[in-house]
Amino acid sequence: MSALELSAASAPEYLLTAGRVTSPPQCRELGGGVSNTVIMAEAGAERVVLKQALPQLRVKDEWLADRSRILRERDGLIEASKLLPAGWVPEVLWSDEENYIYAMEAFSERAADWKTLLLAGNLNTQHARRAGIALGLTIRGSWRSARVARLFSGIRAFDQLRIDPYYRTIGRRHPEIAQQVDDWIGEVSEIQVALTHGDWSPKNMLVDGGRMIFIDYECAHFGDPAYDAAFVLNHLMLKAFHFGSSAYLDLASVLWTWTLAALPAAALKDLERRTARHLAFLLLARVDGKSPAEYLSPANRDVVRKTAKHMIDSRPLTIGGCLGLVQSSAKLQ
Repeated sequence: MSALELSAASAPEYLLTAGRVTSPPQCRELGGGVSNTVIMAEAGAERVVLKQALPQLRVKDEWLADRSRILRERDGLIEASKLLPAGWVPEVLWSDEENYIYAMEAFSERAADWKTLLLAGNLNTQHARRAGIALGLTIRGSWRSARVARLFSGIRAFDQLRIDPYYRTIGRRHPEIAQQVDDWIGEVSEIQVALTHGDWSPKNMLVDGGRMIFIDYECAHFGDPAYDAAFVLNHLMLKAFHFGSSAYLDLASVLWTWTLAALPAAALKDLERRTARHLAFLLLARVDGKSPAEYLSPANRDVVRKTAKHMIDSRPLTIGGCLGLVQSSAKLQ
């Protein structure tokens, strides 16, 4: 039997039939990115967010992914709730494995994702601080944990949603770096030291007053947490190119500083080098991978591409070195 295709139109009957609500709900679709359908359902005082994984992602290139990744996301939220302070991740309420759906507590109507705030010029250092602390605490709490390793073994979703569309794609589109990409994939695929989110992006960090809420764990796996650090730093660097402002690099520096502050001493060895190397490939992937940053102009894409290739070849060992390359390449104010 094929899975129900969740939508704002199908959700009311689905919830009523399953006995999840006691009165007909009002349903509307929220921004689910390119890989999920996300529905807000409200029935009186009852509010719940439903999420279902898509088999084909909403991008120009063909991008298929196993829908069972939604169950990994559910489990990632549950695990993160043990590693982070109360209220930093939404509570999972129930799940429907047959239809690749889970439900979580609804966010406040006031909540805005950090990406939207950054693009609006809201450069609050406390947001960067909180994102860095959350990453550091996740690494600290799961560091070399046999239990977490068992729960999050395997990288199928991470490969389908990140390694292939980001890394292998730039290797195919830039044959001159293909061997470097392949070598790097081989090296980091062997690193299994902590719970890794796989999409530690500002769009997955919701700001609600003084709170920051972390979501979207569908790529979660036990792997190399340097990828998460690079992923979020990359987003801040891209916005520095977009706005021509070094203020976004200042946020990146704050985030990195607070990540390091929360890490266990054992995690510090080699993590910065790996973060810098991931960052070089990710920078190129956001212009020439399957999910390019939509806000970059053609001119900015060219500058990012040149900077990324320089970073790939020069192999900076520190985040400070990466930030310096961006500062000089983009001629930021």
